[in-house]
Formats: sequence, C-alpha cells, structure tokens
Amino acid sequence: MSEENVAGEIITGLADLAEAVRPAEVPPAPKRDNQGRSYATGRRKDAVARVWIKPGSGRITVNKRAFEVYFARPVLRMVIKQPFEAANRNRQFDVECTVAGGGLSGQAGALRHGISRALICYEPALRRVLKRGGFLTRDPRSVERKKYGRAKARRRFQFSKR
Repeated sequence: MSEENVAGEIITGLADLAEAVRPAEVPPAPKRDNQGRSYATGRRKDAVARVWIKPGSGRITVNKRAFEVYFARPVLRMVIKQPFEAANRNRQFDVECTVAGGGLSGQAGALRHGISRALICYEPALRRVLKRGGFLTRDPRSVERKKYGRAKARRRFQFSKR
C-alpha cells in the first residue's frame, strides 16, 4: 500500500508522509518603507529606542547627535555594535534613532534590541544568528518598587533596641 506524492516520490510510511506534507520554508519578505528603511522599537528597563536602519557607511545617529558623543563610554558603544558584529554587517547600515527614558546603560540596551529587530525586518535571514546571540530577547529586569516601612525596596531602617 504505497502512494505517490506531488513530486512523484513513493510514500511508504508515516515519516515519509510527514516529510511530504511539511510546507517548504519560505523566508518572510523584508519590511521596508518608501525610503528603503526598516523600523523597529527596542526596550530595556525604562528606556525605549525607536530605530531606523538603511544601507550606508555605518554612521549611527542618536537623538540627532553622533553616537560617540551621546554614548561616551566605550562599553556602551561596544554593546550597541554587537548585533552588527554577530551578523557580519559592520559598516553596512546607517542607524538613526531616538531614545528616551532610563539611564545611559538602559538606553544602550534598548538601542541594541532595536537594532537587532530592525536588522531582521530588513533582512529576515539574520534571525537565526541574532536569536542565537540573545539579541532579540527583551531583558525583563527592571527596578523593584519601594515598599512601605522600608528605606528602599529591600533596605530596612536601622534597628535600635533603645
């Protein structure tokens, strides 16, 4: 009891049937606007980054300032460039973004998240590489709220017996 599938191959068991029924994996189409840019939003702590990428020379602009001026610490610049290095796309895209909220560290993390998501919108084949690097996961950690009867979230007031 054997049948032929569309390609003319003979199906003899359940494994062959599952293989024949599985649809061909078609990568999703890139999402770009009229100017050839891709947009994504990145978040970290209280910071939100709105990111547009387009093919270019590798220029990064943050809040209409050069990214070297906005992020003075080398560690933050390294964090922002990580998605490009993981995808082997150094100096191939211009990034224009606006960041708001949080501190510089949170903003750098939000920008990294936004760049990673925008790269996937521009070039969907990069998803596997960026996912493996952990760049697509939004870091859920945030500041714990202050509780009543405490000095901070967990810090207690000094105890005195007298």
